[in-house]
Amino acid sequence: MFRAVGSALKRNKEAFNIIARGSHRAFTSKITAATVTSSASSSPLAGNSLYGLRSLLKGQNASLFRNMSTVASISSESKEGLKLLVTGGPQARKWVGIWLFGSAAWVFSMVVLGGVTRLTRSGLSMTDWKFTGEFPPLSDEAWAKEFEKYKQSPEYKRVNKGMNLEDFKFIYWMEYAHRMWGRGLGIMFALPFSFFLRKGYITLRLGVQLSGLFALGAGQGFIGWWMVKSGLEEPLSEYSQPRVSPYRLAAHLTSAFAIYCGLFWTALSVVMPEPPAESLAWVRGAAKVKKLALPVSLIVGITAISGAFVAGNDAGRAFNTFPKMGDTWIPDNIFEMKPLMRNFFENTATVQLDHRLLATTTLFAIGTMWWFTRKLDIHPAVKALIGSTVGMTAVQVTLGVSTLLSYVPVSLGSAHQAGALTLLTLMLLLNHTLRRPSPSLLKSLPQVAKLNFS
Repeated sequence: MFRAVGSALKRNKEAFNIIARGSHRAFTSKITAATVTSSASSSPLAGNSLYGLRSLLKGQNASLFRNMSTVASISSESKEGLKLLVTGGPQARKWVGIWLFGSAAWVFSMVVLGGVTRLTRSGLSMTDWKFTGEFPPLSDEAWAKEFEKYKQSPEYKRVNKGMNLEDFKFIYWMEYAHRMWGRGLGIMFALPFSFFLRKGYITLRLGVQLSGLFALGAGQGFIGWWMVKSGLEEPLSEYSQPRVSPYRLAAHLTSAFAIYCGLFWTALSVVMPEPPAESLAWVRGAAKVKKLALPVSLIVGITAISGAFVAGNDAGRAFNTFPKMGDTWIPDNIFEMKPLMRNFFENTATVQLDHRLLATTTLFAIGTMWWFTRKLDIHPAVKALIGSTVGMTAVQVTLGVSTLLSYVPVSLGSAHQAGALTLLTLMLLLNHTLRRPSPSLLKSLPQVAKLNFS
């Protein structure tokens, strides 16, 4: 498949060179016309970007793609315009954008389904793995055979001894659905990718990015089995419950987050090549916000990853009080493991304390960002995104505390994991909106915006 991708991208690149050489004179005349139009009006490119982002925030996808396609068409005629990720006109950009947003949504659902699978202790029900997949048991004999395999696992012997066949079927179907949903994502991504390549819509730059994401997605299946395999091994102590390695679970979840972020950012870049900008004052304000948004985004990401270690150590079912951890603020055994670094990844008390501190830091950091930017002269869309981020952070902290106090029920635990990815989505959208406009757009902007969005 990668050979086919490479040849298709190469053909696209050659086609661009031919078009560029044959259309130089016509392209120059379009540049002149675009420049005159920009100087006579108040930045149509910025206006279309504004309307596109407003549509995104309201969930009006049709309007979003229509406006963003207009933005892309205008910028392609600018002398110092953007290098668009998709060729073929507004309609091609619309369909590629829909495909990428759909792929990102599928990964989001994979993360949530994975959380449900873990919380229902279904992840170790399938004791083998085949790269090509396999049909589920469909007969009583096949179910009995699969159940016998599970009975040899440490989880059955130490946790689920005496489980009946019907209960086993439930956890088996959960894990099977998770694995098949992942394979379905691969098909849903690969087929449109091949189609758009054949149509010549995907540029070399976009093709390389998407090939990397596809490779990472394919590797996710191997990472998942590598993680499950650790839970099928006998625990070191006879008193320990079998569970997957927290390191491997964190690697699996971090990889899923990376794939989601890559798809979502790329989709935004396809449909919104220019950030919303109506004036140079707003551009300068966005640059100030960006200096705060980048480190805050890093804190949000680290907090999400720390949640993987909480899940891997089953730390949410310990110290189910808040704000104290039991009767103390800081447990006495947070540094009992040797070497010292192991405590931050394997010690239940330390892992939970870390996550509490990071969650509090995230809430404080996002609140601080809102406080310092509330009086800045910035685009209304940026203000709206910052406000949404503050609200989502408050919801996420509430979900986390409720999950802890309720002893991690499946519903709240899954909602908390989905909330982490939702908060990360808002931070991605905020950073994408804060990008610096292209030189051609900057030249066309007035010093102060005309506050007319009708």
